[in-house]
Order: sequence, then structure tokens, then C-alpha cells
Amino acid sequence: MVIKVNLSDLQRKDIVDIKDGKRLGRIIDAEINEQGFITNFYVEKRRFFHFFNFKDDITINIKQIQKIGEDVILVIFENEI
Repeated sequence: MVIKVNLSDLQRKDIVDIKDGKRLGRIIDAEINEQGFITNFYVEKRRFFHFFNFKDDITINIKQIQKIGEDVILVIFENEI
């Protein structure tokens, strides 16, 4: 099934790990394959002190998304699928 949604609408939603309810951040970019389908989202990590945390942003594979709701996107966050 193909769902059509604007990237800007997705960027307004919080990304939440379904395992522990932790807010991971918000989408800042997307990776699109040769066929034009989104394969990965890049999420800016939620940081309280930007200048103390220099780690890379989070990559969420499209397969990790469990549910897209009105306010949040629920994912199973794993470093590798």
C-alpha cells in the first residue's frame, strides 16, 4: 500500500520509540531511492544542551515505522534492522 503525505507534515510530528515511549526527535531530511520511494528518515536528536552533544543524527529506516498518527510517528528504534 502506498500512502501519500507531505514531508513537511511529517516533519511536524515527534518521533517516538514504541518500546520505551522516549521521544527521539523530529524528521529533518529523507532519503529517496531510484524508484522515488522514501527509504530512510533522518531525525535530529532531541538535545537539551546542543553544545555538549555532537553525535550524529538518528537514521530511521522506513521499515521501523509502526504507526503514523496525528501528532507522532511511532517507531521501533534499533541501530540496525
